[in-house]
Amino acid sequence: MEQEEGLTAVDNVVTQFNTYEDFLDSQVTTVDLYYLEDESLARQLVELGYRGTGEIVTREDFEARKAAIEIARLAEKTQKKTLTSAGKDLKDHFLQALAVREEDNRNGKVSVNQNEADAAHTLQKQLAEHTAYGKSVIFIRDRNSHGQEVSGYIDYAHRLKTEDFEVYFNGKRKLLPRPTDLSFYNWDNHTAVCNSSPNYQVIADNPGGLLFKYKRDRKILNVDSKAQPGDNSTRIPIQTELYIQAVIFDHISRRKT
Repeated sequence: MEQEEGLTAVDNVVTQFNTYEDFLDSQVTTVDLYYLEDESLARQLVELGYRGTGEIVTREDFEARKAAIEIARLAEKTQKKTLTSAGKDLKDHFLQALAVREEDNRNGKVSVNQNEADAAHTLQKQLAEHTAYGKSVIFIRDRNSHGQEVSGYIDYAHRLKTEDFEVYFNGKRKLLPRPTDLSFYNWDNHTAVCNSSPNYQVIADNPGGLLFKYKRDRKILNVDSKAQPGDNSTRIPIQTELYIQAVIFDHISRRKT
């Protein structure tokens, strides 16, 4: 409790004053200056705790907290800049769904919006007392630039880290599965490829169909449309004019707070 009160005192000082010298000056009274006749000496006495009208804050604590606040501010600013969907007028439901999940997938947290919560009421109740960490998997079926029908599962968080999504959010290109994604299938030439990602391990030899194991909690994500997606997972079909079919799976790895 005392430590928390101390941090609060430092925070109050740091937010009020730009420099430690400004803080020291605020603690020096006109009476101090009258008797000491030396501003530097008055500052030193305040810093040592012999004089002053408020909390005792050391230079080391002040500068450390000031630096921490600045680092947090810059980190938040950088995070906001990395959201390529920010400020864009997204008409299609698929791009809107990606935008909703972009920040969550960049920082490792996954949230479910109000519309999707209706389809995941039980999951939402389970999350009420937990901090949720997870990644989204995107299923897309559509035609590529050669007119070939392709489909596959994409680790959204991984693609965000390895690719600039600006071209997708501004409509210059369509997000399509690649042979380097979790899974890829070309229906014309029957090319089939599976790859594990930093977030998911692919289980391709399951008799019931493709499975993905989330590496953080080792839970299984079942992408079969006729089966339940698995513990702490939701399956959200997206109504879109951009693709033949699009589905987003949100897997939540729960950690008690």
